[in-house]
Amino acid sequence: MSKRYETVIGLEVHVELATKTKIFCSCSTAFGGAPNAHTCPVCTGMPGALPVLNRQVVEYAVAVGLATNCTITKYCRFDRKNYFYPDNPQNYQISQLYLPICRDGSLEIETTLGKKKIGIHEIHMEEDAGKLVHDEWEDCSIVDYNRSGVPLIEIVSKPDMRSAEEVIACLEKLRLMIQYLGASDCKLNEGSMRADVNLSVREFGAAEFGTRTEMKNLNSFKAIARAIENERTRQIELIEAGKEVVQETRRWDDNKELSYAMRSKEDAKDYRYFPEPDLLPIVISDEWIAEIKRRQPELRTEKMARYIREFGLPEYDADILTGHKKFADIFEAAVAVCKKPKKVSNWIMVETIRLLKENEMDPEELSFSPENLAKLIELADSGAINSTIAKEVFEEIFKNDIDPEAYVKEKGLNTVNDEEELRAAVSRVIEENPQSVTDYRNGKEKAIGFLVGQTMKAMKGKANPEIVNRMLKELL
Repeated sequence: MSKRYETVIGLEVHVELATKTKIFCSCSTAFGGAPNAHTCPVCTGMPGALPVLNRQVVEYAVAVGLATNCTITKYCRFDRKNYFYPDNPQNYQISQLYLPICRDGSLEIETTLGKKKIGIHEIHMEEDAGKLVHDEWEDCSIVDYNRSGVPLIEIVSKPDMRSAEEVIACLEKLRLMIQYLGASDCKLNEGSMRADVNLSVREFGAAEFGTRTEMKNLNSFKAIARAIENERTRQIELIEAGKEVVQETRRWDDNKELSYAMRSKEDAKDYRYFPEPDLLPIVISDEWIAEIKRRQPELRTEKMARYIREFGLPEYDADILTGHKKFADIFEAAVAVCKKPKKVSNWIMVETIRLLKENEMDPEELSFSPENLAKLIELADSGAINSTIAKEVFEEIFKNDIDPEAYVKEKGLNTVNDEEELRAAVSRVIEENPQSVTDYRNGKEKAIGFLVGQTMKAMKGKANPEIVNRMLKELL
């Protein structure tokens, strides 16, 4: 009988915080920029340059800690993590080992197997390193320190996950929560959220954990799922062949769908941690925690309940609208203008999602203003434009954020309600399509749909379809 194995997974999630300046200096944290343009003596590790802590970093860390049910460490401090690497300008990283800012939290996830609580071991603050750029043409590596000193929180989970599905559910829950808090945009493609996966396997029923490996270079949820399945299979094959799993850090290559060893896994002792001498300990008062808690925005669960209660939306709508912060922001701003929640919800859930899929975009990339969506809904509701034209205009709003009122006027897209003009068009269509007329009179109700379509075509889509329908029935 073949052995059955259980996968044991823990996460280390690095999140770049949404501060305008770095953790210990006033350099910009903006993504992009010319290499080494966002730097100064502090974040490039010049001798004698002293760090000064950014207060907003502490507030964001506490906010995420409160949202993940952590205990806030009221007396915490920074430590030096010593390691030598070209993208680490000081040859040490300022991080937290002994007294991390948040500890012992949890969050609830939901998968096809139901709800499950995932433990959070700790959340600590630290500075990011720079970035190595490998120039294959020149056969050299160059360093960009723009990212050096960008503030991070590292969320370390307990080894509570047992499948790729649970890992993705945990990451999606964290990402959405942090986006709602405004603590980070959590864009995996820009590196503002990065997850390292610690994975081991053991026989079902075994009390001890197996030897774990750490997987790096995972920049999408799909890559994470593929890497987990690949590493699980690799470890089981080693065990089945009587070989040992080596504790090491492995790099995932998503193009080749395989991982390879980077280095043997270091322990805390290898980093020779000691308290950071250039920074004072941080004292977090009850009043400060209460103030951060008071400023916490509405998170997804409360928002969903409010949408159902306040706007009378079905649970399905509320679930989709709150599933992305961008959807929720657009929904609330548009409803504030036009006061038509169900109509706004429909436009987001149908046309917006359709265009996102067609353009292979994420909701975070939406750039149209909610006010223009609200104006479009008003135009369609008043009968100024018909539903076909409304969809065409929305595509322009989606792409170029045009003002729908000005666009409709400029392009002459207003609905034709003139009965004489419509009667003339309907009469022509009846005359030109005798077969459809005969079909309709012989009881084929669908034939009228064809005649409506022909009339709309003749009127360049601008006819009022209700009047066209009524007139066709009258004349037939």
